[in-house]
Amino acid sequence: MVHAADAREEVSALDQTFTALADPTRRGVIDLLREEPRRASDLADALGASRPAMSKHLRILRASGLVTAATETEDDDARVRVYSLRPEKFGELRDWLDQVERFWAVQLDSFAAHVAKLGKTGKPKDRK
Repeated sequence: MVHAADAREEVSALDQTFTALADPTRRGVIDLLREEPRRASDLADALGASRPAMSKHLRILRASGLVTAATETEDDDARVRVYSLRPEKFGELRDWLDQVERFWAVQLDSFAAHVAKLGKTGKPKDRK
C-alpha cells in the first residue's frame, strides 16, 4: 500500500526528473554521457554551450539525481570533475512509465471491447 507521504515524495522526485529532462541541452548531456563519462568542458564544447551555462545545466542534472560527478584530484576542483549517469534514477523513471503504460493498456483494451460490443451499427448488440 502506498502512503500519501510516499506518493508525494515520488511525485516530487519525478517532477525534478522531468524538469531536468525538459531542456534540450540537458537531454544532449544525457545522450553524450550515455557514450562515456565526460568533463564539463568537453560537454560544453560538444553542445556549443558556454562554460557557465553548462555548469548550470550540470547542477540541475545533479540535483535531480540523473548525473553524478567524481573528481580526478583530491581538491574537488570543478574543472576536473568527470560526470556520469546514475542508472538507478533512469530505472525509477522507467518504473513509473511502465505503470502509466499498464494503466493505458487496460483502458484501451476496455475501450476496444466496448467498440466490439457495439459492432458496425454503433448500437449495442442485442443481449440474449
